[in-house]
Amino acid sequence: MASSLWLHPVPLLLASGSAARATMLRGAGLPLSVEPARIDERVAESQLLRQGDASPDSIALGLARAKALDVSGRNPKAIVLGADQTLSCDGMAFHKPADRQAALSQILLLSGRAHELHSAYALVNDGKVLAQGAASARLVMRPLSACFVERYLDMAGAAALASVGGYQLESLGVQLFESVDGDHFTILGLPLLMVLASLRQLDVLA
Repeated sequence: MASSLWLHPVPLLLASGSAARATMLRGAGLPLSVEPARIDERVAESQLLRQGDASPDSIALGLARAKALDVSGRNPKAIVLGADQTLSCDGMAFHKPADRQAALSQILLLSGRAHELHSAYALVNDGKVLAQGAASARLVMRPLSACFVERYLDMAGAAALASVGGYQLESLGVQLFESVDGDHFTILGLPLLMVLASLRQLDVLA
């Protein structure tokens, strides 16, 4: 491979269309291919809930695993990285908002309150789970008026619908927050340091 750090004969395969995750991995010097998983996340989540995996980090982990296994089935030679992020606030689970109105409602519900982001990963090769894990971060959104959130959504545009919670902390979404407690990579959607440690333990990363 072109990278002197990556020791596997084919690039890492990311089972996600997240630009933030791809940027993190490429920034860490990993050769990367991208193939988003073809699963219905809400159906997969319902199955996890029926199995008793109800905690937000368990759901994120189960979805990360399902994505990686789906893509691995079509790419048996690659090491596939699946990832997922869930958001919880006072027992409520949040997903990517479907439209602007949903984003507005979601942000106003989170306004002035603390919530948790749970980011998980799974590494799969030839249908076998090699490693997996999850990490959490706590964020406090400052009190927001509906007028301010409308202005924020005008400026954020489609980006507000691309992430759970209706914000991207690495860009305009930082304007919504009072405090953040947690690993930066975890907040962006991937516990990157855990992923890199697992890849080293698998002897595919120097």
